[in-house]
Amino acid sequence: QVQLVESGGGLVQPGGSLRLSCVASGFTLGYFTIGWFRQAPGKEREGVSGISTQTGRTYYAESVKGRFTISRDNAKNTVYLQMDNLKPEDTAIYYCAVRRPDGTNWLDRSEYTHWGQGTQVTVSS
Repeated sequence: QVQLVESGGGLVQPGGSLRLSCVASGFTLGYFTIGWFRQAPGKEREGVSGISTQTGRTYYAESVKGRFTISRDNAKNTVYLQMDNLKPEDTAIYYCAVRRPDGTNWLDRSEYTHWGQGTQVTVSS
């Protein structure tokens, strides 16, 4: 069955970096868009970044542009999120998800059919 597993979260100081991984199984990565979302306590889940694993087109929320970089390795069925210059407001649980093929808005959570369990990112001194 379809499964997504995130890893790479942790505690980092402001200005630091982390790289999150999302390993997919149960489907071929090269035909779908994968999104990264995050949810902070008391807030709604929000889109952070997305990538078409077929074309390589990438998407970023304004709040992370210039600091986060999404990439994929289709041979490893893995999508990465490199996060640099982290800020305390980046603290959240980060989730990856696979979007249905007919999706049109990478930020729309309802277009994603399967989600990982999440990985905690904490940015604090």
